[in-house]
Amino acid sequence: MSANSTSHPKGLYFLYSTEMWERFNFYGMRAILSLFLVSALSFKQDEAAILYGGFLGLSYLTPMLGGYISDRYIGNRNSIIGGGFAMAIGQLLLFSSASTFKLDVPFATNLMWGGLVFLILGNGFFKPNISSMVGQLYKKGDSRLDAAFTIFYMGINTGAMLGMLICPWLGDVKVDGVRVIEAFKWGFLAAGAAMLIGTILFILLKGVFLKAPDGSEIGLAPTFSAIKSADEETEKAEFSTPSIVISSALFIGLIIGFHYLFVTEVANPIKDWIYPVIYSAGISLAFLIMRDKTLTKIERDRIWVMYFVAFFVIFFWAAYEQAGSSLTFIADQQTDLNFFGIQLPPSSVQNANSFFIIILAFPFSWLWMRLAKKGIEPNSPGKQAIGLLLLAIGYLIIAIKVKNLGTDKLGVIWLFIMYLFHTMGELSLSPIGLSLVSKLAPKRFSSLLMGVWFLANAAGYALSGTLGALLPPATAVVGQTVFPSFLGFEIKNLYDFFIVFVIMAGIASILLFGLANGPLKKMMHGIR
Repeated sequence: MSANSTSHPKGLYFLYSTEMWERFNFYGMRAILSLFLVSALSFKQDEAAILYGGFLGLSYLTPMLGGYISDRYIGNRNSIIGGGFAMAIGQLLLFSSASTFKLDVPFATNLMWGGLVFLILGNGFFKPNISSMVGQLYKKGDSRLDAAFTIFYMGINTGAMLGMLICPWLGDVKVDGVRVIEAFKWGFLAAGAAMLIGTILFILLKGVFLKAPDGSEIGLAPTFSAIKSADEETEKAEFSTPSIVISSALFIGLIIGFHYLFVTEVANPIKDWIYPVIYSAGISLAFLIMRDKTLTKIERDRIWVMYFVAFFVIFFWAAYEQAGSSLTFIADQQTDLNFFGIQLPPSSVQNANSFFIIILAFPFSWLWMRLAKKGIEPNSPGKQAIGLLLLAIGYLIIAIKVKNLGTDKLGVIWLFIMYLFHTMGELSLSPIGLSLVSKLAPKRFSSLLMGVWFLANAAGYALSGTLGALLPPATAVVGQTVFPSFLGFEIKNLYDFFIVFVIMAGIASILLFGLANGPLKKMMHGIR
């Protein structure tokens, strides 16, 4: 098939469907997790927000491990299968937690921790490998790749929409305004069933659809060749012992440094230790990859571009991922959820994002291809700067709306409008980022650098937990309530809370746009 063709290989749609089932599992569970922690396991809201951020952060830290093991030992296919089964087990443990909390809360809490561990490890093996395989379906330099990842991204959000529709419908149930806490287990069970279905279908059909442009199978366990022609990439990275030792020492040193930077009077092991591990892993791994002896100057420059862009992506996800914590609490406590006569479950409001992505994914894919034909398509970092700007606009709209709200409740339509802008920002940033890694990463680092890219997500999610804990209490009274503070400023109301994200994302957008059309463009060496 010609690289200029507008059609796509069948393998893209197979990976689309596999990712759809996995995202049903992940986002369906995510939609009800914070409410489950607070309602059933007696977590405080700020504790739930920090745990939520730590869970998401670790879920996107482990792709580094999964990507490395896949690239060096077991291949993409085996990683996806193992990760899928691990996540199904994790959901079963959450189902057990939600089934036993009335009898023994400490035991149910331990089951919850076990479930999250399996989900974190499973996601680490699944996530980078399925994204990496999308890039392997196309030749290097194929102009369809941004469009392909946008289509693939629609698969992600088809699953997310179904998960956040079905799991809250089953698990976030209220009768006469009172939450039925026992129902959470059915949401977790539905998420686990979806993961099991997706994994079994992948096992049965992987040999049929996963083909490279030349007809060879992709995603198999690696076999390293000692022979390399002049126009081929080196197949295996070479890390010296001193590089590994220095990177390990840097990792440990950064953990200690970040720990003392983040520690507060109120001890929290997730915030005090897990968050430092996430931030430190990204920096030390970036250092280790750059010490690979086989890197050429062009490869090194392109990897630097990924690192620069990944830094700005942190701020996008820190603001965007308020959806599953602070924005869910706002929907639950400070929002009128009546929508055309239907009383929506609070945890389902965030599903607007997935709905908008399914509607807008193909138009955005068409837009990039149309702009490319006219020669005015922004390069990948430029698109991501636009994504950050759209995110900031979404928060600005809702900040203005709540400024003079007083004691009234926020209309749910305003959350939907905010999610519309967040969705357009996400489509400009996230699938383009996946495509950027596939374009810029040397073949021997394809899954590992996809894992590094997800480390930016991990750092953003960890930061989202810290920022989500800034949400002021719904019943706060000025002069009587101790308000959270950020960089010396008290967050007294929803307006103050939303403005934090407007400023953060807006500044990041301006800086990235300047770099995208300057040094980053040059460092990509012809890749857009």
